[in-house]
Amino acid sequence: MASQYEEEMRKRAERARKLGLFRYEVIQDALDPALSAKQRGVLVREIAARTHAGPDGDPVQVARGTVDRWIRAWRVGGFEALVPNAVRVDPRTPAEVLELAAGLKRENPGRTAVQVARVLRAHSGWAPSERTLQRHFARLGLDRAQCSCL
Repeated sequence: MASQYEEEMRKRAERARKLGLFRYEVIQDALDPALSAKQRGVLVREIAARTHAGPDGDPVQVARGTVDRWIRAWRVGGFEALVPNAVRVDPRTPAEVLELAAGLKRENPGRTAVQVARVLRAHSGWAPSERTLQRHFARLGLDRAQCSCL
């Protein structure tokens, strides 16, 4: 069974691939090597003037400069160059601090993120923001909306 993080990364990769396919659909006619620079310029302006169905089906217009950038990217790296890089955000809050915060919340489910932050600050002189703690508790199912122990 995939963890929530792995599932989120899979969804992001799938979204990035859809975006790459959309970009290719937009520029595919302009990739013809038989086109002269003048013909390609006319075609790119036509592409930029159209409204396209975006990756999610919403109407999207693409600026001429963006079409040109996608064409250059295709020439350098093929399809993979059209797929945006997956954003990988490493947590800035140490795992030990988040574990301690979760332990404090489990110990007393009625504790708010503000109270947990106050305890952490008293214990170590530092605490993550209350909002960071709220998001962490929500991920673990320890927030008030999901906790059946209140």
